[in-house]
Amino acid sequence: MGDKLRVAIIGSTGYGGVELIRLLASHPHVEITAVTSSTTAGTPITDGFPHLTNIRTELLDEVDPQLLAQKADVVFTATPAGIASKLAPQLLEAGLKVIDLSGDFRLQDTAVYEQWYKKEAADKRYLEQAVYGMAEVYGDKVPGASFISNPGCFVTAAVLGLVPAVKEGFIDTKSIIIDAKSGVSGAGRGASLGTHYSELNENFKAYKINKHQHIPEIEMVLSDVAGHDVVTTFTTHLVPMTRGIMATTYATVNGSRSAADFVDLYRSYYEGRSFVRVRPEGNWPMTKEVWGSNYCDIGFSVDSRTGRVTIISVIDNLVKGAAGQAIQNLNLMMGWDETLGLQFVPVYP
Repeated sequence: MGDKLRVAIIGSTGYGGVELIRLLASHPHVEITAVTSSTTAGTPITDGFPHLTNIRTELLDEVDPQLLAQKADVVFTATPAGIASKLAPQLLEAGLKVIDLSGDFRLQDTAVYEQWYKKEAADKRYLEQAVYGMAEVYGDKVPGASFISNPGCFVTAAVLGLVPAVKEGFIDTKSIIIDAKSGVSGAGRGASLGTHYSELNENFKAYKINKHQHIPEIEMVLSDVAGHDVVTTFTTHLVPMTRGIMATTYATVNGSRSAADFVDLYRSYYEGRSFVRVRPEGNWPMTKEVWGSNYCDIGFSVDSRTGRVTIISVIDNLVKGAAGQAIQNLNLMMGWDETLGLQFVPVYP
């Protein structure tokens, strides 16, 4: 065990943190040396998560950057927005590498962050240090980095479904509409009226219409790829399932391209990227087909009648949308194969 990379998880009693523990337990080069929680410190993690019996059974630690620096080499911060902005700088100054799963370091513009997140932005010095870790787009910037900002879950599904078409001019970037649906685990473990069983069961609702905090992040990546400002219409919906995101995107096609052209483009763009699977023409993915995995599956339909393309992309919001992508970034950071600890097929049915 001594030769393994020591990792700590802050926010280990949220769904993202617990998923990190589950996945890292099978990683061949990693040893989990600390799991921390500001709310349940001093209690065994198995008190709240019996499924972790025989995986992690010790008491939860307090969040102490100096103590963590003695126990770990890399820290995952799986905290709500507004916490990592203060905590990550302390961890970095203590000599730790940090992979942040919150949204605090994704947006470089502090005014934009404060507008959308309604919280005080992180110190600009640390924002500039953070590498945006969408491996399939910016993976060449991750190796050797000491501070990575993990992308948002909706952003991952939407952007992976759009980047090749935007980059190669297959679609009119002024016409992009993203209709996204998420399982309830994306709202976190905290109880609320909006996630109450009686409110959610047999129900389907839109929320944060034109106000979702992932909107500027989506537009940040697409604008960077396009080389000009891209503005989108993005609407989120909550569906009564536990895991999964489906992003259904509509855009006007430039020229007379077919679904087969989109398939060829995406397979070429994502060649060598293990976690994006492009479906053949006429085959569209479902959330169940990536459940519990780090895959993003993408399918297409081009309507010659309307001149628009429909792009379907699906992920597991807790894996590719959070913990799995964070581990993928850890692998790239350390110079390892990006698939280490993530080589499992989806759970089905």
